Amino acid sequence: MKLAILACLALTAAAARADDGVVRLHAAGSLRPALTEMAQAFTAAHGIRVEAAFGSSGTLRERLEGGEAGGVYASADMGNPAALARDGKAWPVVTFARNRLCAIARPGLAVSSATLLDAMLAPGTTLGTSTPRSDPAGDYAMQVFARAGALRPGAGAALQAKAVMLTGAPGSAAPPPGRNVYAWHVLEGRADLFLAYCTAAREAVAASPSLQAVDLPPDLAVGAEYGLTALRAADPRTTLPFVLFILSPGGQAILARHGFDAPLAPH
Repeated sequence: MKLAILACLALTAAAARADDGVVRLHAAGSLRPALTEMAQAFTAAHGIRVEAAFGSSGTLRERLEGGEAGGVYASADMGNPAALARDGKAWPVVTFARNRLCAIARPGLAVSSATLLDAMLAPGTTLGTSTPRSDPAGDYAMQVFARAGALRPGAGAALQAKAVMLTGAPGSAAPPPGRNVYAWHVLEGRADLFLAYCTAAREAVAASPSLQAVDLPPDLAVGAEYGLTALRAADPRTTLPFVLFILSPGGQAILARHGFDAPLAPH
């Protein structure tokens, strides 16, 4: 794993003080519960506030590329933060969490991992996804479709044709306050099945127990690596302590509690 981000900033981090400012965090929406808890724990430990903006990783990258002030960027993929690093706007990228794709099924839909591909291909089934390029979850869904096409000729094209992109774009419909976006779309009838992160499926079922979270079968399974970086223009005296906190055993334990595979967590 690349830890150059730590080496590049370590010499100035020792001077961090509570009055040095705030950490401006841009993070994937799937990280909201975990990083909200982590930000609160970090502020309690270090006295440095965290101002968080959550959204689709691609949209957040575009905002940072456009000059929006940022400190730490936590993406649901490696490509978006790597693009900032290549452009000289960010330090090298660290893998700090992993996720995978699951399906959220509407109430009453009889489906299992073994029958999931048949259910997605069924003519009467509406399949929801996020928006590719804007949101990595949509890109991961396209990878699922490619795997389906390798299993059954024509299946990938059929799934792409019927997929309804309901989340992840700047103009995507937002749920009422307090509603889980995936549960809202499925319960409102806009999708019978929704391909989303397994952490998001877990949250949707917790919010609406009539829904079902379905694991993808091994032949369709797609994993997601989450990349972490800091913006070069930001003050390392505030950003580096937060990066270190996310990578610490305590930070990794918070990610694990929220359903992520935390690669640096002690085992």
